[in-house]
Amino acid sequence: MKNQVIRVLIAKPGLDGHDRGAKIIARHLRDAGMEVIYTGLRQTPEQIVSTAIQEDVSAIGLSILSGAHNHLFPVIKELLNENGMDDVLLFGGGTIPKEDIDVLEKKGIGKIFTPGSKLEDIEKYLKSEVSSKSV
Repeated sequence: MKNQVIRVLIAKPGLDGHDRGAKIIARHLRDAGMEVIYTGLRQTPEQIVSTAIQEDVSAIGLSILSGAHNHLFPVIKELLNENGMDDVLLFGGGTIPKEDIDVLEKKGIGKIFTPGSKLEDIEKYLKSEVSSKSV
């Protein structure tokens, strides 16, 4: 079976205007051979899911530094499910407290990478999770 290229959407939902980390991750994943779509700043959950549908992605990475993670992750997950995209991996990163990470994971959100996470760990996680879903 031929290896499929992983298509990942990197998105900045909400009003957070800091996107340096998201751009660094997008660039690393691109350099690792993935097809990366970066949405830019201040995207609504609806815009993110619409782009994910149009781009036929395998994963969505959200970068959230605004503190709105407990609202935005579940809303996007629900929109994915409503659009028949429950197989799309939703993961993320940002300044998210450990106790909130535990709650988000229980709601079906994938791994959350906090500041200081290694880019290689994000890459390995995506390759592992996406390939296990496509078998």
